[in-house]
Amino acid sequence: MKLLVVEDEIGIANFLKQGLEEEGYEVLVANDGQSGLEMAISHKPDLILLDWMLPKLSGLKVCESFRKTNATTPIIFLTAKDTVQETIEGLKAGANDYIKKPFSFDELLERIKIHFRTTKEVDVLNLGKIKIIQSKHQVFSENNEISLTQREYELLIYLIKNKGKVCTR
Repeated sequence: MKLLVVEDEIGIANFLKQGLEEEGYEVLVANDGQSGLEMAISHKPDLILLDWMLPKLSGLKVCESFRKTNATTPIIFLTAKDTVQETIEGLKAGANDYIKKPFSFDELLERIKIHFRTTKEVDVLNLGKIKIIQSKHQVFSENNEISLTQREYELLIYLIKNKGKVCTR
């Protein structure tokens, strides 16, 4: 699963990138609103973590603009804006969730998982004797669990989802 973190505070962005990669996510980072919007459109992430107060283009504007091109990708505001009115404004702009800073990383992980659980993507993939449970990053062959590196796992998922198609390197 590919996540886009749009956060101008380098320390927070690095913390999120490292923590989320340790959880098995592919993480892209943008440090301003304009590049965040461009990356959201061009890289098609599975979920976006978005700060509100960003240089060049506010997170609110990023959210509104992105929603014009993509109505389904979950967006979670991760921001210091903490009034009820600001939360409502963020949700009305198109966000699916709103987490106020400072935040618990464990809570953030659970909220991310919830958004993936509620999307239409199938959690279990099957191909012949291979079974993959995506939410747990587990791969089985004839009920025997197979240990894969993160890259091997991502490649297997990609190949199964593109079964019957020619895939470039």
